Amino acid sequence: MVYEGARSVYGPLLAALGASATMVGLVTGAGEATALLLRLVSGPFADRSRRYWTMTFTGYGLTAVCVPLLAITPTLGAAGLVVAAGLILTERLGKAIRSPAKSALLADAAAHVGMGRGLGVHKALDQIGAFAGPLLIAAIIAAGAGRLWPALAILAVPGAASILILLTVRAKSRPRPTPTPAAAAADVPAVATTPLPARFWWFAAAAGLCTAGLVTYGLIGYHLVRDQVVDTAVVPLLYAAAMAAAAVTALATGVAYDRSGPRILLALPVMVATVPVLAFRDGLVPVVAGILLWGAATGVQDSTVKALVADLVPRHRRATAYGLFAAVQGAGALTGGLAAGALYQQSHNALTAAVALSQAVALLILLRIGAVRPPAAPR
Repeated sequence: MVYEGARSVYGPLLAALGASATMVGLVTGAGEATALLLRLVSGPFADRSRRYWTMTFTGYGLTAVCVPLLAITPTLGAAGLVVAAGLILTERLGKAIRSPAKSALLADAAAHVGMGRGLGVHKALDQIGAFAGPLLIAAIIAAGAGRLWPALAILAVPGAASILILLTVRAKSRPRPTPTPAAAAADVPAVATTPLPARFWWFAAAAGLCTAGLVTYGLIGYHLVRDQVVDTAVVPLLYAAAMAAAAVTALATGVAYDRSGPRILLALPVMVATVPVLAFRDGLVPVVAGILLWGAATGVQDSTVKALVADLVPRHRRATAYGLFAAVQGAGALTGGLAAGALYQQSHNALTAAVALSQAVALLILLRIGAVRPPAAPR
């Protein structure tokens, strides 16, 4: 609710602070890259230290603090854009710190109900907040005559509530067994040297291309406001609709994954390639269709893609694998965010063609590594 609510208006916020389309693409792309690339460090650290809960708390805490602070940026004059960019990147840093540890804890729980279904249910519940946050933002913006800062400030309330809920969950959860110091020290080399399968790396490359091709909502929101497709207050409403689409798609593809295996992921590059064809039009109907498809693609990326990662690697290396996988996606997010912003300023057709080419390569990789086959390890 907190970070998705803010994310729904990053484009209009940065534009109001004086950012160009290239700057919006750079900041939002760099934010996603920060959230993904730094998991290269946080994932292995979580497995080595086994501080899964500590890292989860730290990451959520950064989000709960940084997002409401965005409310002060319109009052900072020329420094507002720099401060806003810094807060967005720091909030994404919190995502990087918590995600591998949180995903490892979730995978443990999901293993009892089906990896695809379990992570799909998690994503659907996550999207309740992602749906409610933009709705709250839109309502406050509408009530405040278009002002963004009151909407960002109110997100401090669900931020504090999330930390209290997390404390309650931790207190009632059965902790993972803590090994003796000698056992932990003996286990570190095994954790660090167990090789990850080649199929994991090829899948990471394909997913990285999908991430690079999936334009950020910040750029979509910038387009909606700049070309006056909708009013600013409508931008978070459309984002909320995208989050609802993500929830439905995460559940549907998660169940399909458990039943028929990873062949369901062959649809992801097609979805990503279609988004700019629709989202950067001037008509409301194709734009809404593109935004809903964008949401559906994010739902697949955040649930079913993670299910296959969990199935491809040993359990004791899941946090490491999630961190490495996210680093590849982060490289794609940074490259794709910057390229999308620059191409958008030049030509919508050039942007669409570049995305289509990247997704064709991703689809070929998925076919080449046999994405239609189930993982070699038992699911």
